[in-house]
Amino acid sequence: MNELTFDDKKERAVILGEYITENKATVRAAAKAFGISKSTVHKDLTEKLPHISSGLYKEVKKVLETNKRERHIRGGMATKHKYEEMHRKNT
Repeated sequence: MNELTFDDKKERAVILGEYITENKATVRAAAKAFGISKSTVHKDLTEKLPHISSGLYKEVKKVLETNKRERHIRGGMATKHKYEEMHRKNT
């Protein structure tokens, strides 16, 4: 997805929320997809979205909590892949 422009910050918060829930995406993935910072994504989702759409916020919160619980697994897998790739290049 290319960097998008938004009519207002409310619209951005809703679009980010929908993207996160539909794709089960991380904050980092959403930031990359929309060409904005992780801080902006997090702030929109945790501070603005609850006031705009409490139902969507609840769905987003579930995804973010799942991602938080699983982040150590993703980090471990990334490290594993890094060293596997290094090993492949050396052999």
